[in-house]
Amino acid sequence: MPNPIRNRIHILLSAFLIISTDAYSQPSEKYNNYTASREILLWPGEAPGSENVKISETVTHRSNDPAVSDRIIQGITTPSLQVFIPEKINGTAVLICPGGGYGYLSYDKEGVDIARWLNASRITAFILKYRLPCEGHENSSDVPLQDAQRAIRTIRSGASDWNIDPDKIGVMGFSAGGHLASMLGTCFNRNVYSPQDADDNISARPDFMILLYPVISMDSAITHSGSQNNLLGLSPGAEIITYYSSDLQVNSSTPSTFIALASDDASVIPENSLRFYRALLEAGVPIELHIFQQGGHGFCIRNAKGSVSQWTFLCVKWMSQNGF
Repeated sequence: MPNPIRNRIHILLSAFLIISTDAYSQPSEKYNNYTASREILLWPGEAPGSENVKISETVTHRSNDPAVSDRIIQGITTPSLQVFIPEKINGTAVLICPGGGYGYLSYDKEGVDIARWLNASRITAFILKYRLPCEGHENSSDVPLQDAQRAIRTIRSGASDWNIDPDKIGVMGFSAGGHLASMLGTCFNRNVYSPQDADDNISARPDFMILLYPVISMDSAITHSGSQNNLLGLSPGAEIITYYSSDLQVNSSTPSTFIALASDDASVIPENSLRFYRALLEAGVPIELHIFQQGGHGFCIRNAKGSVSQWTFLCVKWMSQNGF
């Protein structure tokens, strides 16, 4: 039976803390000195299944304020990791999966902002620029997971070069990126590509998961329809829906998990996270779930107001308490 002390759910229906956490809640302003050190290509050659894809990577700037970066990326055929290294390193690393409904990557709001915040806590951050399943790749539904598995293996392979503990590598995902992160945490052993080199003999299991307002299920009754359409097509069968629903893939090997979302999220309804919570609990996996009264969808950091802005503080505390 799961240990009730280790498996805690905090349902937050009103402001519950009056704590000054400005250092955690505004990384894009306070931590803009942290910049990426370099970009690392994931695959030794062309990414598997993308050899014949004729698209060009595009970056769209959505902000009209030159001081605020809000890029989205599409047309990715060369997936990569952008590495953010803190001034002082504590040995923990996090792979960041930005969201965007599997139709684009929200690269600044759910990537760069998060990397800078993690760096401020001495955590090395890797932003995953992953391929999108709706852009003509072979085995299209698997290409995001291919890139995520390869990313963890790449990070773990180079752990000594980055002064990272290979047993403290987590994954963090937002919205559809949360689906990808949760699939990585539950399907790290799934054979979704042929080995390319020695790195593919390394475990792709993340040591912990952090999920923000995640898409979890592909069940049409609760899923985010845009993410489902882009990942699985317009009319997926029951078997495919089950295969790509993270809550139905949980077992005792699934990593410890932290989840934060808002009760008023109308885009990805909370039942997604609740199903995942129940599955993790039944499997005996340590899980902490925070459901805030308000915050909507996509609050991330720069848009988090009121009590939902406390998620960053709670997340750091959770990582510390769990030895990450």
